[in-house]
Amino acid sequence: MAIPLLEYAPKSQNQRVAGYEKPGDEQPRIYTTENLPSPAEMGEVIWAAYRQIFSEHQILKSTRQTFLESQLRNGQITVRDFIRGLATSDAFRRLNHETNSNYRFVEICVQRILGRDVYSEREKIAWSIVLATKGLQGFVNALLDSDEYISNFGDNTVPYQLRRILPQRNKGEVPFNLKTPRYAEYHRNQLGFPQVIWQNQVRRFIPQEKQPKAGDPALYLGMAQSLAPVPTSVVKLNTQSMDYLSLVPSRKK
Repeated sequence: MAIPLLEYAPKSQNQRVAGYEKPGDEQPRIYTTENLPSPAEMGEVIWAAYRQIFSEHQILKSTRQTFLESQLRNGQITVRDFIRGLATSDAFRRLNHETNSNYRFVEICVQRILGRDVYSEREKIAWSIVLATKGLQGFVNALLDSDEYISNFGDNTVPYQLRRILPQRNKGEVPFNLKTPRYAEYHRNQLGFPQVIWQNQVRRFIPQEKQPKAGDPALYLGMAQSLAPVPTSVVKLNTQSMDYLSLVPSRKK
């Protein structure tokens, strides 16, 4: 019997609030195959999917899925199926799942597939249970087959970060697909990071207004250390090699 998804309460994030937005450069560009794109436009849809799922840091020759690209170009699969193939590929597993904890991996997938941040730690735990019980394939299927994904992106639209402007202005956040996916705090601790190595002598700068002035008690320690007596060196003698008879004065008769 499969374990049902743990219930969690959504919070009032920007992507859940409907509002008027003026089109501009800051608005995410929507890549879709609904209007039968040309071969060049289909190439843009494919690379938009790579950027969303693999992030800018992982677009490498080794991560390309040429068979899935061919199927999408020929109309044999939908964009949602293409996203499913990218998120369950060996390259995505190796670069993201194997280098992070389940909680960090869940956060990455929710951001890139559902286009939003996790609501709370409870949601992170809920999806982590799905990942642990159903594996990577079952976890990705649960995200892509959810009502939230279908209502926002459907079968033909590449996922994107929803309502990105307000979080950027309020929190200084960068887009989800630009965040470094590897080496979260959990994985850095496993590798023994952070490691601080100083190449040169470290000098501490103290502003002039904070430097102690004459009469300040902080100067007493330095003065006391300067007055401390210097210990004298003690000459050690080897008693076995001493000639005791030569040290005894002779008596004259």
